[in-house]
Formats: sequence, C-alpha cells, structure tokens
Amino acid sequence: MPSPFSLLPSFARQGLLLLACLLAAPVPLLAQGLLGAAGSPVVQTPQVRAELMAHAPEGVAPGARLWLGLQLTHQPEWHTYWKNSGDSGLPTELQWTLPAGVSAGEIAWPTPRKIPVGSLANYGYSGTVLLPVPLTVDPAFAGQQLDVTLHAAWLVCRKECIPEEGNFRLKIPAQGSTGLNGAAFDAAFDAAPKDRAAGASQVRPDAGHLNVSVDALPAAWKDKKLEFFPEPASLIDPGAPWTQRWDGARWTAQLPLSAQRSTSPAEIALVVALADAPGEGPGLPGVRMTVPVQGQWPAVQAMPAAVSPALQAALDANAARTSAPVSGGGGAPVTLLAALLGALLGGLILNLMPCVFPVLAIKVLAFAKHADDRAAHRRHGLAYTAGVVLSFLALGGLLLGLRAAGEAIGWGFQLQSPAVVATLATLFTVIGLNLAGLFEFGSVLPSGLASLQARHPLADAFLTGVLAVAVASPCTAPFMGASLGLAATLPTAQALAVFALLGLGMALPYLAASWWPAIARTLPRPGAWMERFRQFMAFPMFATVVWLLWVLGQQSGIDGVAALLMLLVALTLLIWALRLQGTAGKVLQGLSALALLGLLVGFGPQVIRLQAPEHAGAAVATSIEGLRWEAWSAARQTELVTQGRPVFVDFTAAWCVTCQFNKRNALADEALLHDLAAKNVALLRADWTRRDPAVTAALAELGRNGVPVYVLLTKGQPARVLTEVLSVSEVREALAAL
Repeated sequence: MPSPFSLLPSFARQGLLLLACLLAAPVPLLAQGLLGAAGSPVVQTPQVRAELMAHAPEGVAPGARLWLGLQLTHQPEWHTYWKNSGDSGLPTELQWTLPAGVSAGEIAWPTPRKIPVGSLANYGYSGTVLLPVPLTVDPAFAGQQLDVTLHAAWLVCRKECIPEEGNFRLKIPAQGSTGLNGAAFDAAFDAAPKDRAAGASQVRPDAGHLNVSVDALPAAWKDKKLEFFPEPASLIDPGAPWTQRWDGARWTAQLPLSAQRSTSPAEIALVVALADAPGEGPGLPGVRMTVPVQGQWPAVQAMPAAVSPALQAALDANAARTSAPVSGGGGAPVTLLAALLGALLGGLILNLMPCVFPVLAIKVLAFAKHADDRAAHRRHGLAYTAGVVLSFLALGGLLLGLRAAGEAIGWGFQLQSPAVVATLATLFTVIGLNLAGLFEFGSVLPSGLASLQARHPLADAFLTGVLAVAVASPCTAPFMGASLGLAATLPTAQALAVFALLGLGMALPYLAASWWPAIARTLPRPGAWMERFRQFMAFPMFATVVWLLWVLGQQSGIDGVAALLMLLVALTLLIWALRLQGTAGKVLQGLSALALLGLLVGFGPQVIRLQAPEHAGAAVATSIEGLRWEAWSAARQTELVTQGRPVFVDFTAAWCVTCQFNKRNALADEALLHDLAAKNVALLRADWTRRDPAVTAALAELGRNGVPVYVLLTKGQPARVLTEVLSVSEVREALAAL
C-alpha cells in the first residue's frame, strides 16, 4: 500500500528524507538528557537521584588532593541515613573498584540531622547531601586516566522504606585539573564536623543512662541547645526524652541507654552540633571527638536484632503497601495474555485519537489513488506496518532501558522534553507549508537528494509508519493503560511483545486494506478533488502545531513559545526564498539563512529551557462553589485519605490529548461536579507535563506508566482505577460505591 504522501507527487518523491531527519533529531537529545553515556555516573530512582562526583584540582598524582563522592538528592519527605542510623535505618554503603596503586578511605560523613519518626528518631539527611571519600595515590600508579567503579547501596525512607542500589562509573584524566564539582565538595567539607581533642571531656554510664560531659566546644555555642550523635549504633535510645545543660563552658547531658546495647566500649566517638530547625541537607556544622568512658557499663540485657524492630516494621509496611490491591472497576489483575490483547485493541483504537488524524486522513487518500495496483498495495502495506511496529519497539525499548537505568519515566516521556516538542512543531509546520502549496521539495533540495524517495518507494511507506507513531505516542487509548503498566514490570522479551502488538494494532487497518483492495475501491476515484483535499489537510497540520506550542508553553513559558514562533517565521521565509530565481533570489536566500541562523543561536536556548511553573501549588476552582482542584502530592493524598475523605486523582499532562479531552468533557460536567461535592470528594491533579519522579512512582504503584490515569481512593478500600477515556456514568458508578 503506498504511503500517505505518495498521492502528492513532489511531496512524496522529494520530502521524506528531510522529514525523517527532522523526526530523528529528538533521539540524540533524549539520549543526552535522559540516559547519558554508557556507564553513566548518575542513577535515578523515583525517590533519589544519585551521582558519582570527582574533585581532583591537582590531577591524579601521588600527594595530590583527590576526592570522590556520592551525591544524593532526595525527593521531598524522603531521607537516607548517617553512619549511625538511629532507631531504624541502614547507613549508605560504598564499595569501590579502583586501579592498582589507588585506595579509597572512609566516608567523611557530614553532620547529620535528627529526624523524628513518631516516638522514634533517626539520624540522616534529606534534600541534597554529598558523601566525600578521600583517595590515596601511590607512586606506582602510572595510568593516563583513573577508572572508577562504584557499587552503592542505600535505604531511603519516608513513612515506608525502600532499599536501593546503583552501579556507577567515572573516568578521571590523570593530567590536568578536575574541579567542576569543587563547590559541592567545599560545601560538604564545611558541613563535616571538625575534629577536636577530648581534653577533660568524658562519658560515664550508670544503670539506665549515659552521662556525657564535653569541654572544648566553640565559645559561640555557650547556653545554646545542642544535638548529640554517637557514632556507635544501639548505644542510646535516640527517640527517648533526654536532658542537657551548660555548666559554665562545659556542656553536660543525660541520655537513656538502649535496651539493645551489645557493646561496652572504652571510648566513644561522638558528634555534637547546634540544634537547628527542621530542614533539608546536612545539619549545622558540628564538633567530633573521641571521649573516654569512665566507670563500668551495666550488664548487657539483650542480644541485638539483625535488623531493628522499627526498621523491620517499616519494611513490612512497605511490602504491604506495594502489594495492596488496585481495583480496575472490580476486575482481576492484568495477565500477560490480557495485556497483549489490550495492546492490540488499544492500537486499533489509537487510529481514532485526534493526534493521529492528520496522518490518518492523508493515508486514506492513498487508497483512492492506488486502489488498482494490488502488488504495490501489499508491499507498501507491509512496509508501513514494519515502520509502525519497529518504531513502537524502538520507543518501548528506549523506555525500558531508561527505566532500568534508574530514570523515572513512562509512556509519552519524549514529549516531556521541550526539544522534542519544538522539533515536532517544526516538522508539522514544514508538512503544512508543503500541503498548502507554498513549496515543493524539488525546488528547495538538490536533485540527487530530492529523487531519493522515487528510487526507494518502500522507504516512503516505512517512514510514514515512523511518522504515525511519532504523532500517536502522546495518546493513550482504552485498553492501553493497563497493558503498558504491566509491560513496565515484565521481562524484556514479554514487555517488547506488548509494544509490538500495540504497533500491529495501529497498523492493522492499513495492512488489511492493502491485502483486500476492495476496501480501497469503495473510496471516490482520483480527481481534482484530491488537490483541494491536500490543501485542506494543511490546516489540521497547523492545528497540531498550535497544540504543540501550547504544550511547549507549559514547559518553557511564553518566552519559549515566542522564540519558537520567531524561528518558524524565519524558516518559512527561507523556504519561500528558496523558490526564487536570479541574483535577487540568491541574495534573499542568503539573508534569510543568516537570519534563521542568528535567531537559532540567539533564541534557540530559550525554546528548550525549562521554566519554573507559575502557581504550581495553586488550587483551581470549578464551577461548583467550594469544589477545587488541588495540586497533587503524595503527602497531601495521604493526609486526605487518612482523614477519611474520598480522593479523586487526575494524572494528566499538557501533551496528552486524551487528558485534555476528558478535562473539557467528563471532568467539566456540572452535574458530575455536584455529585463529587455532595460526596465530599477531594480533587487532586497530578501534572506529568514535565518529568516528575514522584508522579511516576505513584503511577507505578497503580500499575500504570503513562497518562491519563483516574483513580478514586477511599480509606480502607483498594484504589479504583477508571478507564482512560472517561465517562460521566463511569465516575458516578464509582461514587455510588462510596
């Protein structure tokens, strides 16, 4: 079956190579922005972004200052642990693989914070923290670069705990200076406690307490409240009440001994720091000293547990949470067979989604023009199907690979990149200008390049399939959500089978038409109306550009949209000028090219620069008084459910056409909004327009990895996930069960 553009002779013969180049442009951008080089120094999970950093301002040489460090950037409300984790938790562990002649020291732990958890207390870090490690280089080392491999394991907790790990690689040139991360290391050094001699300081245990007396503290600390962090674990009870006071320049404290104490050390390494208000990152800089123990320790009462009871309880709660049932309107969990069938049906329905319409309409015309060429029909149908299926496999493979590398992404992830959105807007502008008749590719491309498609017509059909997938990927049709959600958890081969069936479903109508020409013969015969229809199809293309500009506005702001519009105007001017002949035409072509290049250099970065969202946490009113959409967060969702209020969550994105359709139809229905208000339902909107690991994690908990997703949460009940194309009756049925 011929491609959709073959009915437009010049467009089909001369344009697809240029369009394919435009379409391929986002791939390196995605690879650079999301995955990085093989053996990347970055690992990202929904809770933590971990990055291996180096600081070698004097290069790699014996005696030179050389530091490595793991920087952990936590999502809000999450934390990891200090070397003594407190009542529960586990410290971060680093296992290095280094060349001969290079050895790693111990972590230079920054001063921790005390993190209350109910009646317990932990020692750790939230926000961003860097754990520096010094390296020692022997004279025997003679390499041109230092190859570093790190396996790191950390426990990240909120109300639940998740053990995580990552493998990191880094290459450090032996010659020259590596100081890009100098500011981060300087901040970590400043946050580390300063070593001081114990002087007259001492620790004295009694029957139930540890009595601490510390001298040689900074004079500015006098009479201020301090925090006490012993380096040995299970020595004191961190969450229990304790007392402290100042006796002149001496600070004393009495802390309860832990019932799980298993050691009786002769000296204790400890950190004392100013008590600070709750916040993120390391605690305030402290003082570290090793203090002798005076007197005898009480007898040990109990052997320590391998894992503290508090941590075991947190891990058990996390296991229960992740295995909690999710109801899809009362259905059973999705099986592999059901996922494959859902992918096939979802691909079929995807042809009816509005984002596919521009390609769909032109594709239909191809039937009319080539209805009598049965052999060509079949060859082109197979080529188109191959383009669709292989594109879905490539997109699915990239998604699975990025998720395996720690990226928190899901279906439609490519449109979370302003560079991809801008590239697609440019592509559709060029297609629209050609369809409208402004230019033919033969007039703007060299003859050898312009005739490429004529020599390879099957490539035309294949690339049309690629184009169809590019514009269809932001859409989520019925049956797709559960299938793609399961695919993210399946082994790679089974997951790719789901993506292949999704592509086959989308291509199936055209494949069937290519093998049964009677379908094509039912369409009107070719004639002058096809040229008018070609020009008419320019307007859906331009409408698609408007939509993409709106999506870009959610990411780069109004300045980004204005910059792209200026570039599109300059591109249109250049295309028009390329049609002109003679000396004046060549001069205008040169000036237009220079103008486009200057605008690209000056305004291009503005297009792809993410802008902080305005009013991100502001509530959005509905037509019903007192009923508002609030910005979603995991904490707010938990708070509302704990209070006993039903919660309706709309997982959405600006680039998701299905989301916008539902928002303006079912979710705008005034009668339904009255029903929601009557049931006291809280409305939360989780915006996934930009990459948001917290939203990605919440989708994964529901067995989904793309939007739209609509879920009704009720205390003590499984989450009820509704269908992607939402209806008023479906939401009312869910409300009736409250």
